[in-house]
Amino acid sequence: MAILFYFLFFYGLTSAGLVGPDEPRYASIGREMARTGDWLTPKLWGKPWFEKPPLLYWMAGCAFRLGLGEELAPRLPSALVSAAFIVFFFFFLRSEFGGRAAWFAAAILATSAGWLAYSHACATDMPMAAMFAAGMLFAMPWAVRGDGRGLIGSGALFGLAVLAKGLVPLVLAAPVLFLGIRRLWEWRRAAVVFSLVAVPWYAFSVWKHGRVFVNEFFLRHHFERFAADSLQHVQPFWFYLPVLVGALFPWSGLLALIFQRRHCADARTRFFLWWAGWGLVFFSAATNKLPGYILPLLPPLAALMGIGLSEARRASLWAASAITFLSLTPLVAAVFPAALASGLSRATIPWNALWLGAPLLLLAAVAARTKASQAFLLASAAAVAAVIALKTVSLPEVDRVASARPLWKTLARQRDQVCVGRIQRAWRYGLNYYSVLPLPDCMEQDLPVHLEAAADGRPVVQAASSLKQP
Repeated sequence: MAILFYFLFFYGLTSAGLVGPDEPRYASIGREMARTGDWLTPKLWGKPWFEKPPLLYWMAGCAFRLGLGEELAPRLPSALVSAAFIVFFFFFLRSEFGGRAAWFAAAILATSAGWLAYSHACATDMPMAAMFAAGMLFAMPWAVRGDGRGLIGSGALFGLAVLAKGLVPLVLAAPVLFLGIRRLWEWRRAAVVFSLVAVPWYAFSVWKHGRVFVNEFFLRHHFERFAADSLQHVQPFWFYLPVLVGALFPWSGLLALIFQRRHCADARTRFFLWWAGWGLVFFSAATNKLPGYILPLLPPLAALMGIGLSEARRASLWAASAITFLSLTPLVAAVFPAALASGLSRATIPWNALWLGAPLLLLAAVAARTKASQAFLLASAAAVAAVIALKTVSLPEVDRVASARPLWKTLARQRDQVCVGRIQRAWRYGLNYYSVLPLPDCMEQDLPVHLEAAADGRPVVQAASSLKQP
């Protein structure tokens, strides 16, 4: 099991440099906390930065203090939190639904594309999702049968979730309060624990930074993010339906198992339905949408899918469907780096790569004719093998086309001669992270070597003299 966890959550963490606009910024803040010893005010390249609360920065900062390196230090916290949650998820479901359902649900979640992707990223999504989901599971016995022994743990975990990504976990936890609305007074001690965990940092930030913090953190990145279009992440109401299908790959077909009457008859599975359904409605109603927002909905969906599969009459066929989806892995491996670098709409799709997945179709046919447990074991093993292959093939290419790490290696020796022109912000933030001290803007300090955006969006090195020629 330890070997499987290594390949799922830890193998390949440093194979690609930091990518996108968020990873370099979050990592830079954690590194700055470790360097300065100021663990209370997040600072991005010397200036206070209040977009997110500090839990991820604290964990990354501790990893930097341990000397874990430029990629491992910021990414390891998400991987550790993810792996720890999977273990807890399994043991909790085993106590409630038995070993078979727990094994199915934990394996589904651990090998789902969305959960794995954010397990490898320096982003606030995984710490929040794992802390929040664990808090919901601790609260479930109280919500469905009045057993309040887990409420203290739930309060502490909800506090950590709020320290990971703000006030959204409190909104997502509404089903707990709704289902136990007549017994809310039983939360009094848990509320004290929650306050002890979550409130001090917020109270300090308001006291220290006043209206600047309130306006940026609460008004702009909570209420404006939900209702206004100024943050440029506007998507249609139905956006999360295809995102959920992709996030649960290769188990997407098992979503059909959640639409069963028996799930409505059991108070425990009704709790999962409320959890996932309310979260989907809330996120869909928001004006701004990003794929990572729905990560907290994957655990209840995986639980429902695992429970449904454990009770399904033809479970082998459902497991075989996952292997069939896995036959798309070669295509995903070919498209993933370019899609990450410039967007899926701009990526060239090599349809001939589908032939490489043909052996998995044969494996699916075999699985469909075996017992349910054997078929699911085959599907899980194929999913782990696909993850290993995807990491081995795609991550070096991701490093080449989507990360500023290779570019910085070519520029490091002449950094005093390099300025940055009009390049995409993801590349700018990545260069700022690897250079530690941000390179100057060419508009402010014209230097002999310019970085300018090429036609494909990637930055290229150009001599200043060539840019001035008519």
